[in-house]
Order: sequence, then C-alpha cells, then structure tokens
Amino acid sequence: MSHVLTLNAGSSTLKFGLFTAAQDPNPLCTGLIDHIGGAATLSLKDSQDKTLSRGDLAQGSAENHDGALQVALAEIGTQFPEAIITAVGHRVVHGGVDFCDPINVTGKVLEDLDKLVALAPLHQPHNLAGIRSSISAFPQAKQIACFDTAFHRQHPFVNDTYALPREYYDKGVRRYGFHGLSYDYISGKLAEIAPVLHAGRVVVAHLGNGASMCALVKGQSIASTMGFSSLDGIAMGTRTGQLDPGVMLYLMDHEAMTHDEISDLLYKQSGLLGMSGVSNDMRELLASENPQAYEAIDYFCCRIQRELGSLAAAIGGLDALVFTGGIGENAAKIRERVCAGMEWIGIEFDNARNTAGVEVVSTSASRVQVMVVPTNEELVIARAASAAVAG
Repeated sequence: MSHVLTLNAGSSTLKFGLFTAAQDPNPLCTGLIDHIGGAATLSLKDSQDKTLSRGDLAQGSAENHDGALQVALAEIGTQFPEAIITAVGHRVVHGGVDFCDPINVTGKVLEDLDKLVALAPLHQPHNLAGIRSSISAFPQAKQIACFDTAFHRQHPFVNDTYALPREYYDKGVRRYGFHGLSYDYISGKLAEIAPVLHAGRVVVAHLGNGASMCALVKGQSIASTMGFSSLDGIAMGTRTGQLDPGVMLYLMDHEAMTHDEISDLLYKQSGLLGMSGVSNDMRELLASENPQAYEAIDYFCCRIQRELGSLAAAIGGLDALVFTGGIGENAAKIRERVCAGMEWIGIEFDNARNTAGVEVVSTSASRVQVMVVPTNEELVIARAASAAVAG
C-alpha cells in the first residue's frame, strides 16, 4: 500500500502526518514539532490518539525548520519503516494570483513561488525549503503544493481590493487571505456535523501564533481579516495585525529604520510578544501576573471582537461563531473573554460548557451558536496528495 506524507510549516511549528493514499486517507500518525528555534519539543500520535513519541529534542536539532523536518522524517522512518511514500503534500502559505488548486511541483512552480516569499516571509521560505528537502528525500514521489490563499480566491471585489490605483490590483496588490486550508476543513466539517449552520452565515476564528478570522456563507469564504500579507487583521504571537500604514512612513522618516529593520519589527518583534514584553505564547501570558501580559491579552480579544462585528456586517448577520486553532481550541479563557459583552450580536455564552471541553459553548437559547471545532489542515493536504496519486 502506498502512503502520503504531509508537511505543514507554521511560523514556529512543523506539523506532519503519514496517511494511506486513498480517497478518504487514513492517518497512521500525526506529529508536531513545537517551539522551533527554542526549546523544541516533539509529539507523535497514532490514529487512535495514542502517544508514540513525546519529549524535548536535543538542543540545536530543531534550530530552524530544516532541522525540524529532518527530525520528523527520522521519527516517521523509525516508527513506520514499511511506509512507501508515493506523494508528499505541502502547505504553501502564498499562492499569489495564479495558484489556486493543488499543483504538482515542478522547477518552474518553485521559481514562481520563490517570487512570493516577500509576501509571507515567516512561512513561505520554510514551506519551499520543505519541498526541496522532500524532493531530495523522496525523489520518486509526487510533490503536491496546497495553498492557504486558494480558499479565498472567490471573494467579491470589494473584499479583494484596496483603494489604490487599479493598476496595482492588476499587478497583484490585493487582499489574499490566509489559513485557507484550515477554513476549508472547518467548512467541510460543518457540512457534516451542522448542515443548517453550514448553509448560513458563519465566522471562523483561527487563533494561534498566527491568527485570522474568516466569514463564510454556505461554506464559501466571503471576507477575511488577513489581506495582502499575513500581517493584517488581529494581533498574533509576534505580528502586529492591523496597523495604520502611516506608522511605517513614520518609522522610515523619523526613526531612520531600514526595510529589514521594519520587516523584523512587524513580523518578529510585535504582537503579543511586543505588547507584553513577556512572551508570544498565550499559555505563558495567561499564567503571567505581569500587567502588560494582561493588556496584551485584552488587546488580542478586543481586536477579535471588532473584527467579528466587521465580518458579520460583510455577510449580513451571524448564525455561528467557530473557534479553532491552537488558542481557539485550547484556551477557554480567551473564548470567554471574546464572547463577553457580545450579547448585542446574539451570543449567549455558557461558561460551564466552555470549561467542560464540549463542542457547543453557547447556551441553548443563544441566537448565535458558538462552537469549538478542532481543525485538521493535514487531512486537507492528504486528500489533495492522494488525489494526485490516484490521478
């Protein structure tokens, strides 16, 4: 039996999985290398959620994403030596204007995707490095790129453009949206578990070290908080989120900052880390007694509330709010604070349900249903890779 491998590089994580190559891929194992570049850890589980491996990695072994990939491949080889990898599916954050559907990676495709690195500097280099390493490790396997921007490519023009001269839109300066693989999975999952809500108006909050929100109507993306790059919208672990562009002009003119310095500030020194001065990790901020940590959390939640109102306006109302992603799925306190005071939009929150770890965390009388639905980007990627094998 042939197998497909999935690789999903985040800004500080590498998720990976081994699946059977089938129309409905069966996961043999899924893994996560967390805190890349720091005190990295490895977690590997089988299809029954049984832990196969867990622990701290040797210092320096996951100093960067390339090192993390080598650790992941070695662990899969140890646990599943019989696996025959016929395709590797890759999460690629930015597909630009031209790349929408999953595509078999060629040299020309890699060249074109390299040109988009500047639009997603925290992710695209790692995504492409993973593809190149995978080509070397599995030269006979198909390499399938799946794009985070693809899910949003059918946005109405008003949600796809900026108020710049039209020539820039034609050159590709437009709102792309990200986390599309996650939203694709959530949309499909809602069709399965809550078809009435899927047919209505839903806002999904993908909250993690990278975070965004997406408004869906009948399962299709209508608007997203992220735009041209992965900087826009709500604050993130180290990224600014929404920022007046005049701030960048000020930094250039009055702080004499260079392009690289501004890029480093916006992508790596801001967000929860910059505001708190404590950490970019929500778990550490929630446990901290530092008042600046509290203020950073407060800003994070307030921005989510503002964007929720904006996205609800974009789709003419709201039937459901879905939390997903590492923070959305696991931080009950953040869900509570986001929903606090949102009765005006139709949310009646149930704190007991929220802390009990159940799927629906709103009251039975709430006009807007609030749900917690774990995402599974790896399964979306595995399906695309399996289709390539079958095709």
